[in-house]
Amino acid sequence: MTFKSVETQPYPDQKPGTSGLRKQVAVFQQLHYLENFIQSVFDCVGDVSGKTLVMGGDGRYFNEEAIQRAIKMAAANGFARVVVGQNGLLSTPAVSHLIRHRSASGGLIFSASHNPGGVNGDFGVKYNVGNGGPAPENITDAVFARSQVIETFRIAQAPDVALDALGSHDVGGMVVEVIDPVADYADLMQKLFDFAAIRELFKAGFTMRFDAMHAVNGPYAEKILEGMLGAPAGSVVNKVPLPDFGGNHPDPNLVYAKALFDLMMSADGPDFGAATDGDGDRNLIIGRHQFVTPSDSLAILAANAHLAPGYNKGIAGIARSMPTSAAADRVAEAFGVATYEVPTGWKFFANLLDAGKVSICGEESAGTGSHHVREKDGLWAVLLWLNILAKRKQSVAELVGEHWATYGRN
Repeated sequence: MTFKSVETQPYPDQKPGTSGLRKQVAVFQQLHYLENFIQSVFDCVGDVSGKTLVMGGDGRYFNEEAIQRAIKMAAANGFARVVVGQNGLLSTPAVSHLIRHRSASGGLIFSASHNPGGVNGDFGVKYNVGNGGPAPENITDAVFARSQVIETFRIAQAPDVALDALGSHDVGGMVVEVIDPVADYADLMQKLFDFAAIRELFKAGFTMRFDAMHAVNGPYAEKILEGMLGAPAGSVVNKVPLPDFGGNHPDPNLVYAKALFDLMMSADGPDFGAATDGDGDRNLIIGRHQFVTPSDSLAILAANAHLAPGYNKGIAGIARSMPTSAAADRVAEAFGVATYEVPTGWKFFANLLDAGKVSICGEESAGTGSHHVREKDGLWAVLLWLNILAKRKQSVAELVGEHWATYGRN
């Protein structure tokens, strides 16, 4: 196996945003553009010899090609193991969990989140650190600085890895482990939520519609909601991840998930509706005739989290982004716990989560999560809603109305 050092030239526009580097696909297809950024990351994270790196993406156009290049670069840079989802798929919260579960040094996430996909769409790369969360600003600033002076990148001269089948492969002495993208995440969800109660909810005739938006959470939702929890077959729609998300915009809001909203507002709509975005970290929650804002969803989840086994000892605190309403603050006041306000960007929740100061986090742009990972988690929010509905034995509209009566409407 030959490791090659390839000469390259810097690109001036590789400064990561709040969640990695996002550009149009055509930009990433420029000569060595992707390799420059990945090498800059590897150059800024210290000695990686003997360490594990997690990789996966949302299945958008250019995903597998980018992962194949990144695997070869990881081998040439000295990683001992790469853990990658089958077909290159891993949701962003699943990557965060795997980093923590496998004690990996970090992970590369190939996604542009809720941005459109396809050959004329967007692509992105984000590095998450050893706690499972997005790289903090000191690392992203160093990566950008490195990208401005990069002269070479290192890559293995090796054939592509077969990502379509589970198994292990050798790339230049580095182990590449192709795993079921859902299994470890599903195991974690079983520990957090009362699956038996949710199964009974569905057995009693409860109905739902989950729109996976032809994005990464399709396989996760089908396995967990229909396969493990007994939601009726067909409850999960648009469940096959597609490179262009079926020509749609994978953003779970009232513009791009209007079909779901219209169904939920109809006379014969299901009891519960939900959707998640391209990489599976954002969520939309709608009850029959009841839209739930992201701010209200955060507050209601925090107020009722104790009904789930993973949170039955209560919450340590709540954190929210600055633009998020104060609905969660009212819950924190009633529970006698602290509220923390942070800038927009999930990376700013990580220190609070690591310090054990908060259990539940959320932001105005439809992101909610908890201490189980260091990313927002769309399917986690859906499952916590289901757990709460199963225990409270109320409709979404009844639950929201009672919450407003108790805590006020913010």
